[in-house]
Formats: sequence, structure tokens, C-alpha cells
Amino acid sequence: MAHDFDLITIGAGSGGVAASRRAAAHGARVAIVEGGRVGGTCVLRGCVPKKLLMYAAQFGDALQEARGYGWQLPDGVRFDMPTWAGAKAAETARLEGVYRQLLAGSGVQLIEGWARLDGPNTVVVGEQRFTARHILLATGGAPVKDSIPGIDACATSDDLLDLQTLPERAAVIGGGYIAVEFASMLARLGVRVDLFFRDRQPLRGFDTMLRTAAANALQSAGVVLHPGAAPQRIGRDRDGGFLLMLGEDRLLAFPWVLNATGRRPNSAGLGLPPSFTLGAQGAVPVDEQGDTALPGVHAIGDLTNRKNLTPVAIAEGRALADRLFGPSHRPVDLSLVASAVFMLPPLASVGPSEGEALAAGHRLQVFETDFRPMKQAFIGGAERTAMKLLVDADSDRVLAVHMAGADAPEIVQSLAVALTAGATKAHFDRTIAMHPTAAEEFVLMRTPSRTLEPAPR
Repeated sequence: MAHDFDLITIGAGSGGVAASRRAAAHGARVAIVEGGRVGGTCVLRGCVPKKLLMYAAQFGDALQEARGYGWQLPDGVRFDMPTWAGAKAAETARLEGVYRQLLAGSGVQLIEGWARLDGPNTVVVGEQRFTARHILLATGGAPVKDSIPGIDACATSDDLLDLQTLPERAAVIGGGYIAVEFASMLARLGVRVDLFFRDRQPLRGFDTMLRTAAANALQSAGVVLHPGAAPQRIGRDRDGGFLLMLGEDRLLAFPWVLNATGRRPNSAGLGLPPSFTLGAQGAVPVDEQGDTALPGVHAIGDLTNRKNLTPVAIAEGRALADRLFGPSHRPVDLSLVASAVFMLPPLASVGPSEGEALAAGHRLQVFETDFRPMKQAFIGGAERTAMKLLVDADSDRVLAVHMAGADAPEIVQSLAVALTAGATKAHFDRTIAMHPTAAEEFVLMRTPSRTLEPAPR
């Protein structure tokens, strides 16, 4: 049977675009379907605009620090949200144009509209029907809006990044990446922020050192932490504000609330057959190669709810295209994926947490340091940097790198190459330090702070 295309991709985010372009480079006939803007969450309403807002917040710190370095600055310097919002909108529009050009230049046909499956090898977009040998689902995820009764009326990260004015006070609900990052930024942009989360510390799943550093940094920025205090219900007051109900006798009012309670795979409306079983939170289950239980249907990225990071979706998409249409392919290894939390100062990590490494049976040597960076010491600042190496005591292999402090994402990204290559602590020890830098501390830690035995099996 002849098909209209070799591959139809549903979703023109980073992963879908990468997969489609790679497949086209292999000579496949490719179409990509998108019902919204081309570029996806990361480019339009996630990683890119979020980091642009982080830069804006970072300038506030820099202006304060500049005085300690001799700069004479006028009083009354303030952040103007409309200026940033206009520049952000222009930049995301530019990037969307770039993505459209990349697709066109690669020979990928863009079909605009909402797609759904309609039987084997068939996609329906509006009144049009298309067939393909392979169909790739790459629709990503979206903010959860039903985690707490009444939270559907609150803003999400999408809404925050489109604000023209900032509230004077805000409650942020959640303890993950999004909650911590935006709480940190908003506080530095002049908003009085309260952060509510279920656990004892924010950033569940990260190493304890990083979680402690995040909590301390948030408090230093003026964020009021409410651990173990997720609202039970959210109501509205007569003035349009929000009422957080934390118990029978505790009610807190805020003019603006950010719902940062997580994201959910965008699987609704895809036309998956009733017999197809979705995973937790509506994830589309796949095997290690990205194949679903439906013949010829594949899925990547946040839709599969495995490692929900843009570079992972891109790598999965390219690997799938190589396997389906290329001469050879290499599976994606998700065992060592670096990640960062773009709060201020930022956190970054590659490899397991201390608890995860012990649970996996490693006998650990833990190397760690905590210091005040030169830039902060010079002006009497309180900001600190914390670093940790986890080393397998039997093989000497470095299992993980964790860092909280200025430039952590850049430093950890570089060290991720060493870990992927199988670096040992001896390799770190033989590396001559670059002075004066913060990164040199990773090759100067000679004595373990402690040695830990693995968890009993």
C-alpha cells in the first residue's frame, strides 16, 4: 500500500522537529502537524523565556553587587516588566520563524491543525486524511490544573511568562523545578513570595545537599517557605484574589497564585484506541526504542513521562529517525543525564543522589566542599557555593557531580562528558586546576568527607 508520507510527526516542539528533520535528511518523506505555534514548550513558553526572565532577575543581584566593586549607581533603579515582556515576545516570535525555516529547509511539510489517529497508519487533521508508514507522537506535556480543588483558576508558568505587570505579593504552590525557579526569580524582581510544598524541602529527587542549598537560597532572597503545607483547597475573595485553605483554621489570602504543581503528558485527543492502556498521568508507554504497542506508532519526549527534559526529547527523536530511516543508529542512554535548576544561584547535577547510589549497591566515598566564592567574599556577600562528588569506593569511578552556586549548569555540563567517558577519581586528581575559578574545586577535593556502605538488600 502506498502512503502519503514515510513519517508523520504530531507535535512541532523540539523533539518532533528534531526527529522530522533527521528523518528527512535520511531521504524520508516527512510531514509534521502542529495545532499551535511551531517550537513547542521549551522555545515558546518554557526553557528559553524562563531563562530570559532569570537573566532579568540576575541583573538585580548584579546591580547590588556592582556597588561593592566601586560602581556609583543612581537610586530608584527598577525592573520594568512590560519592557521585558515585549522583548521576550519578539524573541520567541523570531525563534518560531527560525523553526519554520528549518523545517522548510529540510523538506519537511508543515500541516497546521490539530491531529488525531484514525486507524492504522492514518492521521486526520480537520477534514484532511493522511497516511504514513510511521507515525510519531511528540505532543509533550502541559501544566496540571486539577491537582487541588480550585487551582484551575490560578496562573500557570505559561501565564506568568506572558504577564505585563508583576503582582506585589504571590503564592507559589509546588516544590519542583518550576516552583523553585519562579519563586527565586519573582522575589528578586520585587515580588513578596510565599512557597507552599508538601515535602520537608523543595526539589524532591535531588541530592540532599542541593535541596538544602535551594531552601537556603530561597530564604536568603526573601521567599517565605511553607514545608508540608500544600493547600487543601483554593477559593476566591470578593476582590478577585485567592484564598489558600491550609486547614480548618488556617486561611491565607494572596492577590496572585502560581500553580506549579507539575505537568502532565498531552495524550488526550490523540485518537488512541480504547484498548490502548495509558501509563501514569496519561503517559504513552514505549519500549527502549520509542515504539508503542500500536504497530507503526512511536512516541518520544514528555509524552512518555520518562526523562522530561528537552535535550532528551531531541536525542530520542533523532535516534528514532536514525533507526527507522538511517543506515545505523545508537540507542539513547538515559543513565547519565545532566539537569539544572535555573534559580539564583543555580543548581546542577549529573548522576544519582547519595541515596540513589547507596540503594543501587554502591559503596560510596563522598567528597564535598562548601565555600564563599571570591566574588562574594570581596563585597561581604553571603552567597555560597556547594559541591559534591560521589565516587564508587571499589572501582574509583565518579558516579555523580552535584553543584549549587554561580555557573553550576555550565560546569556540570562539562563534567558530564567526563562521567560519560567513565572518569575515575584518579583522573580528577591528575587534572591540574585552573586558578582562580570555582570549577577548580572539583579537582582539588582529595580527602573524602565520609565513606558509606550500600543499603542492605
